[in-house]
Amino acid sequence: MQQPGLAAAIGVTVAVLLAARTPMHVFVRQVLTTEEVRDGLIFAGATLVILPLLPDRAMGPFEAFNPAKIWILVILVMAIGGIGHIAVRALGARYGLPLAGFAGGFVSSTATIGAMGSRATKKPGDRTAAVAAAVLSTIATVLQMALVLAATSLPVLYSLALPLGLAGLAAIGYGAIFTLSALRQDGAHETEPGRAFSLRGALIFAALLTAILFAAAALQHFHGAAGVLAAAALAGFADTHSAAISVAALTQDERLEVAAAAVPILAAFTTNTLSKAVFAWSTGGSGFALRVIPGLLLVAAAAWAGLLIG
Repeated sequence: MQQPGLAAAIGVTVAVLLAARTPMHVFVRQVLTTEEVRDGLIFAGATLVILPLLPDRAMGPFEAFNPAKIWILVILVMAIGGIGHIAVRALGARYGLPLAGFAGGFVSSTATIGAMGSRATKKPGDRTAAVAAAVLSTIATVLQMALVLAATSLPVLYSLALPLGLAGLAAIGYGAIFTLSALRQDGAHETEPGRAFSLRGALIFAALLTAILFAAAALQHFHGAAGVLAAAALAGFADTHSAAISVAALTQDERLEVAAAAVPILAAFTTNTLSKAVFAWSTGGSGFALRVIPGLLLVAAAAWAGLLIG
């Protein structure tokens, strides 16, 4: 009676939901898996329950930690992984392996390359598609780098726009060669429904990020910009995004100049490339690695070229 417009909108919404209940029930019962429903509930809990309870302020040694900001980035990792999973489920198995590699790169490109190397070893007929998936995962690395920098520090993102743009173009060009070859082949590029994202991977990301934030803040406190470069390069062997976030967070707190952030972030990007190369060789053998590693090196070189040009 007091808000007739709102009442009418709610009434129409309820009517639409009632009319759509049959296809919605089919979707929930027959399309969604138990793991996907569980992941959806985990994501909702992380976003709507845990996040509002976390303090949004710098705290801890060297004031290096902001629990709310760290958790937002964990939520972002889970959300991006979920979006990639939905894309794989929606587009079907024909494009499954390359698309799964692209989606997996949002969670961990290094782990994706390792998984694709194992597949190439077990199923040599899928090697071309596995190479495409491995290289496409680096596109996801670049995109996720841009997203997490946008969430952490827009000035740092602007300073790295050209390096990230050139790296992304190099990954797209190299990956397209193997993707087109894979799509011409007849093969069982099957993708089975599974987890929408890796909660364990997101939590490990948070733990690693927390450790790197502390290390970067401590090294910066005692050794200045040189300490940040060393910390970022070492962290890049494990994860390039957490290192980039750590460096960008220092610029947000005005403990590091924006212009000084690009080199440590690209150093982490480069050391992470070395980790990927090791995984490619150790899991996929020479036939897989000799196809993947040139693409990885090309992407890293394009990023540094963008910095020098800029």
